Amino acid sequence: MRKHLSRSKKAEARAAWLFLAPSLSGVTLFVLAPFVETVRRSLTDAPGRRWVGLANYTAVLQNAAFRLAVRNTLRFVGACLPLLLAGSLALALCLRARALPACGKALFKTTFLLPMAIPVASIVLLWRVLFAQNGLLNTWLGTDCDFMGTGAAFWVLIFTYLWKNIGYDSILWSSGLDAVPAALYEAAAVDGAGPLRQFTAVTLPGLRPTLLVTAVLSLLNTFKVFREAYLVAGAYPHDSIYLLQHLFSNWFLALDLPRLAAAAVLLAAALLGVIAVLLRLWRGE
Repeated sequence: MRKHLSRSKKAEARAAWLFLAPSLSGVTLFVLAPFVETVRRSLTDAPGRRWVGLANYTAVLQNAAFRLAVRNTLRFVGACLPLLLAGSLALALCLRARALPACGKALFKTTFLLPMAIPVASIVLLWRVLFAQNGLLNTWLGTDCDFMGTGAAFWVLIFTYLWKNIGYDSILWSSGLDAVPAALYEAAAVDGAGPLRQFTAVTLPGLRPTLLVTAVLSLLNTFKVFREAYLVAGAYPHDSIYLLQHLFSNWFLALDLPRLAAAAVLLAAALLGVIAVLLRLWRGE
């Protein structure tokens, strides 16, 4: 009997590895192998032949443009993540409100999911019309100010990120809200808990797994807003929106591969550290 179970487990393991082989091969070839090569190039000179140790990391950390990009990126992430998580959760709760008619819910869903279907080029065209020197926004305000050349560009970028991602995150929150058992709300109501108490004692604890997924995806999506900033303001925008993505793009065009590889490894390590912290908080360790 034991031999039969052992053979069955081995057969299942072989079948599992067989099904995983294509995905593992793709991840190894297109993700792991390039990352290992990036780590190696971060420790060598430009041709990738001579070992230089941590010299590239030292050069990156001492670079003024890198420090500016890191500050702006941290500022951008710190402003966007709380606003996006809170706003998308509030939107998901509003969509579940009984007072909202079915047609209103459908309109809201369409309105907030529409930005996901709009190409980036169309968004860029809109921003160029609004923020051109003689654009529509300047006509409304009666000014000739180039907003993308001022500190206001940072808030424009935040608005773009929120507008683009709030609908997607609200769908994630909605799936988490659907997973909270209705029996918990009924028990809380029997105990005399009001809507606010039910939200803090039932809804929020039930949304912990969804919070982890939504936070990680939102964090990764903050690095995708670069396209809009780059196409509107170019490779060297105002200092308030000069992000790590701009720095990487400029170093890539300059073929400064050693510093580019070192900065990429530092960014990957920082992201892995943040995700590890979120995992520990989610597990309650």
